[in-house]
Amino acid sequence: MSPPVAPPGWSRWLVPPAALSVHLSIGQAYAWSVFKPPLESALDLSGTQSALPFQLGIVMLGLSAAFGGTLVERHGPRWAMTVALICFSSGFLLSALGAAAGQYWLIVLGYGFVGGIGLGIGYISPVSTLIKWFPDRPGMATGIAIMGFGGGALIASPWSAQMLKSFGTDNSGIALAFLVHGLTYAVFMLLGVLLVRVPRPRERADGRPAPLEGVQVSARSAVRTPQFWLLWIVLCMNVTAGIGILEKAAPMITDFFSDTSTPVSVTAAAGFVALLSAANMAGRFGWSSASDLIGRKNIYRVYLGVGALMYTLIALFGDSSKPLFVLCALVVVSFYGGGFATAPAYLKDLFGTYQVGAIHGRLLTAWSLAGVLGPLIVNWIADHQEEAGRHGSALYGTSFLIMIGLLVVGFVANELVRPVHARHHQPATPTQQEGNDVTRPQPESA
Repeated sequence: MSPPVAPPGWSRWLVPPAALSVHLSIGQAYAWSVFKPPLESALDLSGTQSALPFQLGIVMLGLSAAFGGTLVERHGPRWAMTVALICFSSGFLLSALGAAAGQYWLIVLGYGFVGGIGLGIGYISPVSTLIKWFPDRPGMATGIAIMGFGGGALIASPWSAQMLKSFGTDNSGIALAFLVHGLTYAVFMLLGVLLVRVPRPRERADGRPAPLEGVQVSARSAVRTPQFWLLWIVLCMNVTAGIGILEKAAPMITDFFSDTSTPVSVTAAAGFVALLSAANMAGRFGWSSASDLIGRKNIYRVYLGVGALMYTLIALFGDSSKPLFVLCALVVVSFYGGGFATAPAYLKDLFGTYQVGAIHGRLLTAWSLAGVLGPLIVNWIADHQEEAGRHGSALYGTSFLIMIGLLVVGFVANELVRPVHARHHQPATPTQQEGNDVTRPQPESA
């Protein structure tokens, strides 16, 4: 499948909606918790077991993005969105079959493994295309799309809950909900497949494609640079700190104020989770757009430095003031979302547009580790503190200190980022430009 080239007069503002149709769909992953209680009841699962499809999905997201990034660059965004559509929707259909048959392993295979591949390929599918369409505002462009991934749960969560209420929470009701999800998301993602276009290659006076401008580094060369691994550390630390709050938000705010005269109700805790989702989504667009104005390195200084300050304020004063706790948590989670959305533009600044999608895919392996590391730190320490007889905010003091330390590590790594050495630069030839925008790029080793 050749990348569809935009005809003359095509508006670049049609590309972000194409990306959003995919990201809003795969963003359903953040609403998996809606299915946890019904699955635990219907299939007699533990909380750990019911979380397995989501955890595997996040792991597969990072792995498929890393291994499929070069294929996405080679075949273009329409091919990638088609693969994402097939895998993500098929994951729901397999899950529907597993729920109907009472076979949980099919749900893990479908949603976690097959659907997770769709998550990874879908996540990176529009990135390099958006950067090429918006070279003047890459942070804003990628922020629009990746905002959809953060905001997908705001649509999916109430929608899924209503379906389970209507269909029932037994095996057949869960299966029907999975089936509707799979079919609906297939139609919605198809809009992106049909709408997406790549920009026409720039031409020289003689009619041949013009070469790429500026620094250009292949994906294979990029992973051999210290800049890539410094950014890998930056992203991993930022995501670990953000997901540490996001994954345990409701019980965390309940625990923090359980010993006060104004404990947090279940309804208020759910509202706090909704606020965090909104902050996650808003941060992806707002902070990444700000990076176009103040620079990528400076915005990550904000994410990591101010994030460490927010964690410090929560650890010292969080249990004495609900507004302070909520405000600090919202800021941290907005930085979590902003870090995701700004990463592709940071990569573009360092490595160019030649294979930025493939490089981004490899960088997302940091997310796979952080998605396990963040919840593990917070939950494991809280469990051990509870076993030791502690309660309230004391359950989280140690884990917050660890998060502060991780953010400091990320801050230092960001400070060490320098321009990529010339020995890693890719020669910018007309053939590469033509292959990058229209057909196939030259092999990475070229």
